[in-house]
Amino acid sequence: MLAIIRFTVPEDRAPAFAEDAGGILDTFAAQPGYLRGRVGRSVDEPGVWALVSEWEGAGFYRRALSAARMAMYPLMTLMLNEPSAFEEVYAVPGGENAGEKGDESP
Repeated sequence: MLAIIRFTVPEDRAPAFAEDAGGILDTFAAQPGYLRGRVGRSVDEPGVWALVSEWEGAGFYRRALSAARMAMYPLMTLMLNEPSAFEEVYAVPGGENAGEKGDESP
């Protein structure tokens, strides 16, 4: 299960936001069912950030949100009000050779 929480962050709050978002991921990482996570900033609109995490299932994510609510509270006014939980319907494993089509040298 993929969780994407997007935020609009004023430039003057960006450093503090990045630190707070990292703390949320640390809290998530300590929860059962957590697989991985990251914080990203839009390259096209630097005021838009995303906290992305992957979970073994939606129930794990929902329980983790409860565990992280105190860490998330200061950022709630920056959250975009939109769905955040997505079930995986198609995936391509990554790796060293992901996306390669073979040797295309002459």
